[in-house]
Amino acid sequence: MPSRSKLIPGLLAVAAVMFAAAPFLIDAAPYEASMGLIQRIFYYHVPSAIVMFLSAFVCGIASAVYMAKRSPGADATAVSAAELVVVFGLIVLVTGPIWARKAWGVWWQWDARLTSALVLWLIFVSYMMLRRFAGAGSEMLAAAVGVFGMANVPFVYWSVNVWRTIHPNTNVVKSLSPEMRLPFAWCAVAFLILYVALLLTRLRLERSQMALEAAYAEIED
Repeated sequence: MPSRSKLIPGLLAVAAVMFAAAPFLIDAAPYEASMGLIQRIFYYHVPSAIVMFLSAFVCGIASAVYMAKRSPGADATAVSAAELVVVFGLIVLVTGPIWARKAWGVWWQWDARLTSALVLWLIFVSYMMLRRFAGAGSEMLAAAVGVFGMANVPFVYWSVNVWRTIHPNTNVVKSLSPEMRLPFAWCAVAFLILYVALLLTRLRLERSQMALEAAYAEIED
């Protein structure tokens, strides 16, 4: 099995090739009847949301493990995943309003899906602020925030099915035509591969930082 140092460049290379090919696949897909060209954002907006949800689950599970076992590895995984929730969540929050401006005539609507997605993103921004500014002992409090953030993911996902909202419901992907499914699946896999590569990279950095801090602590002692 290849080491992580060799795996990461390979994953990044595959993701780069897939993202380079994605516009050609998207261009070959048919236009959506009511929205036309602007609907192409869908192929990036939805996969980035999928990755945001996935990373929230990774952070929440790792946070729960840390709270139970005080595992440094779980803590490193949690903080790495939380940072990527913020990154991919920002992509969601940028691409969404661009799409909304053309589709709905406004940049933002305070409906259930948009508001809950923003709240989810802010929860993980709070996680990162706790880790950065709360000082010693912030790991446990941040872990609780990570678990809380993970618990919000199903609420964000199902909100469009429970409340009346202008945001499309969760059946959109299932209703795609066969010609649209290939570019969507391609982009989803590209985002997932990119996510894995970034998570492994961020995890290496976090573990290196932990090792460096431990070394400084030994020197001071």
